[in-house]
Amino acid sequence: MIRTLLIRGMIAGLVAGLIGFGFARAFGEPSVARAIAFEEQHEEAQPAHEHEHEHAPADASANAAHSHDHGGEDVVSRDTQAGLGLLTGVAVFGTALGGLFSLVFAFAYGRLGALRARGTAALLALFGFVSVAIVPFLKYPPNPPAVGNAETIGPRTALFFGMVAISLAAAVFAVRMQRRMAARHGGWNATLIAVAAYVVVIAIAQVALPGIDEVPAGFSASLLWNFRVAAIGIQALIWTTLGLVFGALAARELERPALRRMAAA
Repeated sequence: MIRTLLIRGMIAGLVAGLIGFGFARAFGEPSVARAIAFEEQHEEAQPAHEHEHEHAPADASANAAHSHDHGGEDVVSRDTQAGLGLLTGVAVFGTALGGLFSLVFAFAYGRLGALRARGTAALLALFGFVSVAIVPFLKYPPNPPAVGNAETIGPRTALFFGMVAISLAAAVFAVRMQRRMAARHGGWNATLIAVAAYVVVIAIAQVALPGIDEVPAGFSASLLWNFRVAAIGIQALIWTTLGLVFGALAARELERPALRRMAAA
């Protein structure tokens, strides 16, 4: 059964990735294009000696995605980045996410009360969206090109995934707390206590971890807002599609045989 669920999860993840690509192409890429235009205008406005220093060989690979050679052309064209590159990245991400989602589903199915396959998948998708997308987004929101220092990519990436790890650990802790307290305090009260515990842990982590603010002066606030809204919109669409599509596929695998046996009996 695990193998079948894994395959169905990867299929659902691929579908979610393709839908996410369509959304990113329509709503995310315009903001990226505007950010790149801002970056190029900023470089042209720099003094000549700073411009030459910025394009020195030692700094040529600081931002590979948008670096330029001495001829002024992109190493990877914008059409490729916005088309095949974006499609490949989102599809691979969605497929991998779907595989992991199916494994978590296999562990959680039957352990979340009376929820069936569709309900379990929907609840897990909600948990995943909140803990993996929303909570890290609140502390370290994504930035378009021209925002951020290339030298801090490593620390910023480590802090982001650290926030993801803390959020996931806190979510698992909250779920286990709810299950242990349900018999004594009732399901509703136990859920409220578990949610409060999760919020407290996340609030402490949000305050304790260092903040990052590298938005350059003069960068459009509306552009930054639109980019971040599109980024969280992609995540919302991927997680929603994953929960719905995988729930339908898992229900066909897990519940229809049982219904057929009941009908035959």
